[in-house]
Formats: sequence, C-alpha cells, structure tokens
Amino acid sequence: MDDQGMPLEGLVHFGTNYDNAFYDGAGHMFFGDGDGKTLTDTTKGTDVVGHELTHGVTQHEANLTYSGQSGALNESCSDVFGVLVKQYHLGQSAQQADWLIGADIVGPLLSPALRSMKAPGTANQYDHQPATMDGYVRTTTDNGGVHTNSGIPNRAFYLVATGIGGNAWEAPGQIWYDTLADPRLRPNATFSSFAGLTLRSARSRYGTASKEANAVSSAWDAVKVRAH
Repeated sequence: MDDQGMPLEGLVHFGTNYDNAFYDGAGHMFFGDGDGKTLTDTTKGTDVVGHELTHGVTQHEANLTYSGQSGALNESCSDVFGVLVKQYHLGQSAQQADWLIGADIVGPLLSPALRSMKAPGTANQYDHQPATMDGYVRTTTDNGGVHTNSGIPNRAFYLVATGIGGNAWEAPGQIWYDTLADPRLRPNATFSSFAGLTLRSARSRYGTASKEANAVSSAWDAVKVRAH
C-alpha cells in the first residue's frame, strides 16, 4: 500500500449488522456483515475491497484532504481502482463492464448498486450523484458531499475508459495512477487541477495527439470540468 511492504489487516464481522466497510488510515480495513436490507456481507464485493485498499494508496501517494472537491476525488479514486480490480478479476473490457459499485453487497433497499460510474444518480432510489458540474452539490454534510460529488470524476473516468476501449485497467488506469503518484497533485486538489494532471499524464505517457490524451480531454469536457 505504501510501496514499503506495509502489512495489511482485514477485520471481518465488524460490529453487529454493520452497514459499511472502511479503511482506518493505519493499514486496517473493517468489513461489516450488513443488516440484510441496506447492505449484506461487505467482503463479497471485490470492488469494495479494492475501494478500501485504494484509500490507503491515496493516503500515501497524494494525501487528498477528505473534504469538498479533494475529498470527492479521494472517493472517486477509490471507486476507479475498486472497479478496475473487479473488471480485472472478471476479465471484462470497458465495454463489457456494468460500471456499478457495490452491486454484490447491496440489500433490497439499495438495489441494484451503491453507485454507477456510467450513469451517476441512477444506481438506486436514494442515489443523487451528479454526472456533470451543472449538478454539483454544495453542502456541509458528508464532508462537503464527498460521496455525492464523486459522481462527476467517476463519469469522467468511465468516458475515458470507453473512449479508449479495451481493458480499463491498462491505459486509463495507468493514467489515473500516474496522476495519483504525481508530486504536483496537491492535498487540496480541485476537479480542474486533477483533470489537468490527468491530461498531462496521458500526453506524457502516450503522446500529445494520442487517442488516450484525446479521450481524457473529451471526457472532462463532457462532465464540464475545465482541465488546467
């Protein structure tokens, strides 16, 4: 997780009917069994496990502040790499994947999933994620809406992956990881500054006029985030 051989521990059956999974910032992942209505066994989702692990990677690489846009980017990066773990495990291309987060752990109240990267705001009856900056939610709850506004960069990644085609864990995932590891990514990063770094990463690795760079540029334009 920290590129230094940090030990990891996953603690299962946390609490009683606990409807969540979380990373504690110290190499420990906690997984609840759910109440059977909202969530079920949270260890059943490879994307959920990948999501929690990525919070640790983000902590050590970029330490994105868990509030506002940087917090939404923190959540989004966990969704990105969580869904890549799922797609890699299933051998699915970007076109074949459902782009749903938590589909394997939701109960009937949140069916069919926690979030949709393809179509934010449609995952379940309580899903209010925006898909573009036009719907950006300004709130003091949930650390400034980190789980809500993450829908915007989530959809940008989906558009990059489907725009490039093939396996999302290859070029798209490499671009996002290069960005997460870029020392120019500041803890208080905005959507725009993150977008700019993804474009820089794509151009650096694949070429200024590459289909990868063009896909990144088009994706951020589509969600109405100006890359700078």
